[in-house]
Amino acid sequence: MREPWDVIVRPVVTEKTTAQMEAENVYSFIVNRKANKIDIARAVEALWDVQVDDVRTMRYAGKMRRSFLGQMSRNWSLGRRPSFKKAVVKLAEGDHIELYEMG
Repeated sequence: MREPWDVIVRPVVTEKTTAQMEAENVYSFIVNRKANKIDIARAVEALWDVQVDDVRTMRYAGKMRRSFLGQMSRNWSLGRRPSFKKAVVKLAEGDHIELYEMG
């Protein structure tokens, strides 16, 4: 088994995920691209001492991006955003993770 912090990279905190946290007890994380659903569930359970009901995963391909280097050079720099994997974790009734405190 992988170490929990090797599996979970960071939480996804947006307006949509915050609403899901409060209403549906669902949390979103960016995870290691090689991690499977079992690794993700075990990592969340180990890190926050909660019971995981369901794990859904999505893979996102990195996109090409360009940035303007400046008025004097008149050049564009091409780059690529990294590919990543997102996991949506549903917790058991009564469990919750305190990612941050509102207030």
